[in-house]
Amino acid sequence: MCVATGKRGTFITVEGGDGAGKSTVLARLYEELVRRGMDVLMTREPGGIDIAEQIREIILNPAHTQMDERTEALLYAASRRQHLAEKVLPALEAGRIVLCDRFIDSSLAYQGHARGLGIDAVYAINRFAVEDCMPDVTLLFDVTPEVGLARINATKNREVNRLDLEDLHFHERVREGYRLAMERDPERFVVIDAEQSPNEVYEAALAALLARL
Repeated sequence: MCVATGKRGTFITVEGGDGAGKSTVLARLYEELVRRGMDVLMTREPGGIDIAEQIREIILNPAHTQMDERTEALLYAASRRQHLAEKVLPALEAGRIVLCDRFIDSSLAYQGHARGLGIDAVYAINRFAVEDCMPDVTLLFDVTPEVGLARINATKNREVNRLDLEDLHFHERVREGYRLAMERDPERFVVIDAEQSPNEVYEAALAALLARL
């Protein structure tokens, strides 16, 4: 929790490997919470604000295949800090519910485990970036890499980013990384079976979210 900021709102993040469908479900969750009269902000990482969106373009540009793993981890942390300071913390301090597509656990899974930098090392970088601000609830959309990548390949007009160029083994390690991240803070996580139908995934995510709210 963001104790040091005097937080009054609720910070909810959604995580998962590529093709888990979390972004689509997040948009539906946002609409439902707003319909119920809740004051909700929906945002994403990397991005959400101008500076962070510019960093996103650098990180995910398919042409930047030469990017060093540590550079990648540091860019994500820098984007995260600016997004947190400029958008997330003010919303939480105003008592709002923040729904964020990805946060620190993505870095632990992708850069920490899949890239081999070490979860502890990447956590240390990001602890400096976020200080004591951690999510209250994290919905982890779990999907096998085979299913996730098949969904991506079947989706037309989807943004193709640098991570889409990685092989199956990389995405398997991402999934392992999320499991390891969850072991660090199991009470925060709710695992959603993302291989169900879209409506079943949404209903499971909504029920889990309402139970925590």
